[in-house]
Amino acid sequence: MRFSQVPAILAGTIAAFVSIAPVRAEAATYQVQSGVTSVYHDLSYLSSIGLNLTGTDNTVQPINSNFLVGFNITPATNFTFSDANGLTPLLGTIEHTGTVTFNNQVTVGNFSVGYDPTRATNNTSGLFLKDTVSLNTVLFDLSTPEKLAFDGKDLTLSNVKLLFSPEFAGILRNPSLAGGLGGIVQVDAKVVRVATVPEGASVLAILSLSAVVLTTKRSKLLIH
Repeated sequence: MRFSQVPAILAGTIAAFVSIAPVRAEAATYQVQSGVTSVYHDLSYLSSIGLNLTGTDNTVQPINSNFLVGFNITPATNFTFSDANGLTPLLGTIEHTGTVTFNNQVTVGNFSVGYDPTRATNNTSGLFLKDTVSLNTVLFDLSTPEKLAFDGKDLTLSNVKLLFSPEFAGILRNPSLAGGLGGIVQVDAKVVRVATVPEGASVLAILSLSAVVLTTKRSKLLIH
């Protein structure tokens, strides 16, 4: 067999293999548009560490009576995620309206939920909740949701733990609080599909294309 025949044989073999290989599914990208984030805090515990809830403003009813307060997700939200492997955060933040006041002195709120993979540990997901009113810092790291429900239009993240961030623990002058349970969150969001993203280019398809190109080039060389 001459070497000039190898590219053609390779191309045919790979093309045949590709034709019988299963078609890979595609992951889609979605963006959060609206909804409500409901929060539960153990008020007696917060009081024991010096945080007494003394007021709320511009908040909404939580999803149910198991929660203390709700915060509207605003149109400024640009949080996108992929439905690959359940839910994979990509870019952006979930923005909220509404504030809470502690000790009649410190008001926090208009919370921003973002994602930073460097914050992920055994207990935290990399998602975090940041105050944008007064402290302008991460208050809580979020755990992985114990339950995730998603049908392409509605996204629910249930039983997400609020874990005191090192930053907030430092502000409270109690470093031992870092990583401790500060509350529970549920996110109920409306989402829209914004793109379809291939899970990964097929190596076989790439090899097939390369073989075809190689065959063509080899044929031209033989003709000349």
